[in-house]
Amino acid sequence: MSGQSLLVPGEITPVRSVPGNIRRPEYVGKPAPTPYTGPEVQDSDTVERMRVAGRIAAQAMEEAAKHIAPGVTTDELDRVAHDFMVDHGAYPSTLGYRGFPKSLCTSLNEVICHGIPDSTVLRDGDIVNLDVTAYINGVHGDNNATYLCGDADEESRLLVERTRESLNRAIKAVRPGRQINVIGRVIESYAKRFGYGVVRDFTGHGINSSFHSGLIIPHYDSPHATTVMQPGMTFTIEPMLTLGTHEYDLWEDGWTVVTKDRKRTAQFEHTLVVTETGAEILTLP
Repeated sequence: MSGQSLLVPGEITPVRSVPGNIRRPEYVGKPAPTPYTGPEVQDSDTVERMRVAGRIAAQAMEEAAKHIAPGVTTDELDRVAHDFMVDHGAYPSTLGYRGFPKSLCTSLNEVICHGIPDSTVLRDGDIVNLDVTAYINGVHGDNNATYLCGDADEESRLLVERTRESLNRAIKAVRPGRQINVIGRVIESYAKRFGYGVVRDFTGHGINSSFHSGLIIPHYDSPHATTVMQPGMTFTIEPMLTLGTHEYDLWEDGWTVVTKDRKRTAQFEHTLVVTETGAEILTLP
């Protein structure tokens, strides 16, 4: 594994502005969102609006990823994604969600998820996860992917490649009539082939007009995930695999989650809708 030093918090720049004509999610300016009480199965109009939100989120992530290079700060990646979403009439869903100060999450190396963009400078050999969610027309679209910065080592490259594959396999397992736990079963069985840890405490989630609806999508084989998938259900699958333990520590910022053994981790995510025969990915650029 890379012998690079572990990450430390950087300096966070002021909150970026969003034009007043762009609709905000209801939780902005509040300590927490209003609990979602609506259905997990969405009508065709909601799904169509989610396609638009998902496409903008995917394009914003792609645009930010183009700037991944040694010497670039994670704050610059945030600026690129923020400007793209705002320019397309979307609100960056993470901005102001439970007080999160930025428009995407940047999780490097040993950071599992929820890294805050700041003055941290990307180094050759880093792996960089971008997590981007866009809110437009009253709905959210959420996706993330892990990228290689410069010349990453083989162990890191394989971790990224296999984490992507675990998501692809999980999406193929989605079928109406199956229980949610088939998703985690597929991911965990694949990850175990390589001795990877599967993060348990951070999961996929229901998504629609709510950023997190309350529906939980574990990435391990949970006996409790017995909800049956139905056509029209919308949720994310976002496996987080590690080179070591699935256990974690939380930085003092209350957001940044790092592996307890500080080994590297990767993640990929799509927002999906269950169809009559499988799943449609809503976060395609």
